[in-house]
Formats: sequence, C-alpha cells, structure tokens
Amino acid sequence: MLINSDCERFDKEKKKKESIFDLSKYIDKTIRVKFQGGREASGVLKGFDPLLNLVLDGTIEYMRDPDDQLKLTEDTRQLGLVVCRGTSVVLICPQDGMEAIPNPFIQQHDG
Repeated sequence: MLINSDCERFDKEKKKKESIFDLSKYIDKTIRVKFQGGREASGVLKGFDPLLNLVLDGTIEYMRDPDDQLKLTEDTRQLGLVVCRGTSVVLICPQDGMEAIPNPFIQQHDG
C-alpha cells in the first residue's frame, strides 16, 4: 500500500521526465524535417513542445518522384507557416552543413 509521501515522490519522478531533444538551440534557424510516409520539408523553427510538435515558418516541401516515392525531385512547393505533428516526425536535422552523400552500401557497376 502506498502512503502519501510515496505518492508525492512518484509524482515528482514522473514530472522529471524530459525530452531527450534540445531543440531550443535551433530556434530561428533553418531545419530539415523528414516525416513518416517519406515527405520532407525545411523551414525556420519558431517553436516546439515536448511531443515534438513543431512550428516552422517559410516552409518548403520537397516533392517526390511520382514514379518512385522514395526519390526526391528538384521540385518544391512553398507552404509558409506550418505546424508539424510530432507523432509523424522521423528526423530533424539542421539545414546548415547538411549534404547528400552517395549510399556506400549500393554496389557501383562499372560498365
């Protein structure tokens, strides 16, 4: 049986749970976000919460190839100010310093 002090200690331990992400250092900086389903967008991070709901301004969505949904095209569309639902966020990375590299696990065919 729990007594009152045990319940208070349990409540305090639950409240100490913090997000492992410190997105505050990316406020007012451009980030790139990947979502479940393969969509990608970038924008200036204006706000977030512990559930990883994000507010992005000046958002650009990177369009996918209609023939191959896993491949991005050069096409983009302007979305403006958006709220991204945290449950669909898969990856968050800073836009600065991000570059695409060739997949090292794909066999290159010479010929």
